[in-house]
Amino acid sequence: MAVIKSGSGAMSFTKALAVSLISLPFLFTLFILYRNPPSDPTPDFREARVLDVPPRIVNALKLGPEDNSSQPADMSKDSLLGGLLAAGFGEKSCLSRYQSVLYRKISPYKPSSYLLSRLRKYEDLHKHCGPHTKSYRKTIKLLKSGHSVGPTDCNYVVWISYSGLGNRILTLASAFLYALLTNRVLLVDRGKDMADLFCEPFPEKSWLLPLDFPLLPKFNSINKESPHCFGKMLKNNIINSSTEQPPPFLYIYLSHDYGDHDKLFFCDQEQTLLGKVPWLIMKTNNYFVPSLFLMPSFEQELSKLFPEKETTFHHLGRYLFHPSNQVWGLITRFYKAYLAESNERIGIQIRTFDSGTAPFQYVIDQIMACTLKEKLLPEVNRQETFVTPAENQKSIAVLMTSLNSGYSEAVRNMYWEQSAMSGEVVSVYQPSHEEVQQSEKQGHNRKAWAEMYLLSTTEALVTSAWSTFGYVAQGLGGVTPWILYKPQNRTAPDPPCGRAMSMEPCFHAPPFYDCKAKTGVDTGALVPHVRHCEDMSWGLKLVGRHREL
Repeated sequence: MAVIKSGSGAMSFTKALAVSLISLPFLFTLFILYRNPPSDPTPDFREARVLDVPPRIVNALKLGPEDNSSQPADMSKDSLLGGLLAAGFGEKSCLSRYQSVLYRKISPYKPSSYLLSRLRKYEDLHKHCGPHTKSYRKTIKLLKSGHSVGPTDCNYVVWISYSGLGNRILTLASAFLYALLTNRVLLVDRGKDMADLFCEPFPEKSWLLPLDFPLLPKFNSINKESPHCFGKMLKNNIINSSTEQPPPFLYIYLSHDYGDHDKLFFCDQEQTLLGKVPWLIMKTNNYFVPSLFLMPSFEQELSKLFPEKETTFHHLGRYLFHPSNQVWGLITRFYKAYLAESNERIGIQIRTFDSGTAPFQYVIDQIMACTLKEKLLPEVNRQETFVTPAENQKSIAVLMTSLNSGYSEAVRNMYWEQSAMSGEVVSVYQPSHEEVQQSEKQGHNRKAWAEMYLLSTTEALVTSAWSTFGYVAQGLGGVTPWILYKPQNRTAPDPPCGRAMSMEPCFHAPPFYDCKAKTGVDTGALVPHVRHCEDMSWGLKLVGRHREL
């Protein structure tokens, strides 16, 4: 037995040696190849996956509020949005700031180098003058004194949290642009939920107004008849353009019901007066940016900031508005669960203003007429009961937002009960249906902000006339939408919708006044880049070069 074992061991050793000798040339070849890779221009596929990640597999990165790990090495190189965002923020405090590039396509609209430099200068100013700094405390003392003052080290515009969330986002962007143009520091009234909805946009110093601000208790009662209202004081000749020592603060009332004297805010002569006032307290529910572009004193600066004028809110919105971690959780969980795997994403935002019980059939008819006519959604086969599915079926995710669930149910049922003619698989999703707008409720506004953001991740977008909700989504996404025209007499309009001139929001209540001639004028016909809105004939909006007359 011992001899047999010894012979078997010898044979095993011989076989192993033979296999090793046979394998040695192959292993040597592999060693040479990896040590000296070929010089032909073969693409690096690992890099290709980083630079061109298909949207349908973005969820494979598994990033979201549940993942508090540090920023992965293969995060898109454009996480700072072409230099729009400042570096230096901790990722965990605001996950959306660096992760947004994983959920939206890279914007084709690049911010101007001048805008980037002005934003960095503003951030320095905010750091110097922001809440609780020495300069801030000094200016607060002047405010409390109530006396007229001369030039101050820091001047401020305080934005009052007012109206629905869509309006607040648009007006806050407007106030920030005005601050940028006039070298003021923007401070934000936190209202009931601003701190809960948004991350801080500026490094080191908060944009939130301190809770001990002396005028804070009066914010809710400010209107165009308030004693310290700019328009009221002009009307009563308490102040005028030649006033040498104006009061330490003024209320700027630019809401939809503002008066003729309030509208003089958009005149250069009155801006000279406002430049002497340290504190401007602004209350508005209007996106008033288009009228700033009509002011000669701001014209040159705005042209340098925004050479592509229709990108104004697109850049301001992406710079300022980053969902809080709580809201980011709503966004990323929904996106991964319902949108990420689709080949195409279509957003449809429905807002109705008619009284009665929704859903309205004429609105359903309008939605279908628009999306089918514009080939945003496929036609259905109304004759055959079954269509043989294609081998590589295209999937389309339709994201619908509305206070009522009836509209999404109608679209979903159509593609459930009938096949798409061209074989696509159409899925319809609606995150919430709150039935009525509840602007003062935290949970409602979290969902509203999440839905605006989700709409901005879609490739094509249909919005409702007059809706600031839709304006925010299209601007953040850099998408020129199709607008569902406002129904008249409870009838679907014909045509049901039309392509917008630009992705810019509409200023719903602009002034029609020539400051030099001191007479009425059509402000939608003064310059090529400010036109009347498609959805509101008296409104104003910015358009790009390709749309200028």
